Amino acid sequence: MTAAANNRPTTRGVLYVHSAPSALCPHIEWAVGGVLGLAPRVEWTPQPAQAGSYRTEYSWAGEIGTAAALTSALRGWNHLRFEVTEESTSSTEGARYSATPTLGVFHAVTGLHGDVMIPEDRLKAAVVKSALGETTLELEVDKLLGKPWDDELETFRHAGEGVAVRWLHHVV
Repeated sequence: MTAAANNRPTTRGVLYVHSAPSALCPHIEWAVGGVLGLAPRVEWTPQPAQAGSYRTEYSWAGEIGTAAALTSALRGWNHLRFEVTEESTSSTEGARYSATPTLGVFHAVTGLHGDVMIPEDRLKAAVVKSALGETTLELEVDKLLGKPWDDELETFRHAGEGVAVRWLHHVV
């Protein structure tokens, strides 16, 4: 039964698989289908940034928290680079998850326009670490914004430019 049929709040988002070995592709589809309750129809294309790997994009609709569930379903596999976004609703903020084999999973709360929102306690902790000389404030803020993940994924994102997107929506 769908979220709408249960009168539960719904949202939508996009799963970007930036690179996955071919043997993992059917398992990814199975895991995504388990979360969404339906078999996704995806088209895998070669990932030019990494020989022997494939990429896909899948727009989804589901209950609030689906991005977290998709991330949990995919995060345990090595050699997988992916991102999941979830749009904000009238009652919830959005979310962005990024995962790489070397860095693990990054999570950010996002606002209405996709901006990363950093809780004040995390900013205060970054300032304290910097003041104690453990790190620089710039490095800590970069981590809070997900810059290390963006840096690692950027090559894979650009390699996917020009790939058809299943659906788009208009943001006002």
